[in-house]
Amino acid sequence: MPTLTLLQARMGSTRLPGKVMRPLSGKPMVERIIERLRAVPEIDDVVIATSSEPANDVIRAFGEKHAVAVFSGDENDVLDRYYQAARRFGADPVVRITADCPLIDPKVVSDLIALYRANDYDHAGVLTGASPARPGQGRFPDGLDAEVIRFAALKRAWREASAPGDREHVTPYLWRQPEKFRLGVLTAERDYGDMRWTVDNEEDFALIDKIFTALYPQKPDFAMADILAFLAEHPGLATINRQFINPEAHEKLRSVQP
Repeated sequence: MPTLTLLQARMGSTRLPGKVMRPLSGKPMVERIIERLRAVPEIDDVVIATSSEPANDVIRAFGEKHAVAVFSGDENDVLDRYYQAARRFGADPVVRITADCPLIDPKVVSDLIALYRANDYDHAGVLTGASPARPGQGRFPDGLDAEVIRFAALKRAWREASAPGDREHVTPYLWRQPEKFRLGVLTAERDYGDMRWTVDNEEDFALIDKIFTALYPQKPDFAMADILAFLAEHPGLATINRQFINPEAHEKLRSVQP
């Protein structure tokens, strides 16, 4: 069965509506993410998983124009959306990426898939700055988030999960229950948890736009190491969105009761 990325994208972001179609170096953010995901050798294809709301017609039009498959599902029950999309396209495993991560690193995703396969996990995720620090485990920058999910585990979560948080955020039901699922975590060589490369606010987008403007023309396939070097040369840039670094928000998902 194919290894597919389901890219979670919709226009109705509360804090930054329409962000997925904002241009980065001349192309919509969602297109930049797809370009980077297609550089991952282990991924067979990318499918956009959006909701059936009319506001997302622009995403469906984008998919048709650029020959990218689009699945439309439930607006709020994102777990159902993922399960139905994975079933429709025969994905196993599913690589989950959200469309607020335009700096997604192909090597990090490739390493995550290798970790998942080598250990026969049900779920493996990248430990990022969105997660609280763990002793001895380095976090990647927030915004390099990725998950790999066995279809059977996704189906079990879809069947059993009932808490709103589990349905909205797709995978908490899995990674809160190590007694039910085989779980793995990809960690970084050192901790980058104080870096925020995701896009939820204007300040986030301003930082990402500066990174693309500086790096993309010279090296379209720029990676995490290139971004770190650029930010080291321009240390003031990382302060643009520093006020939004909040690992506690991610930790709250662990307390969601089924």
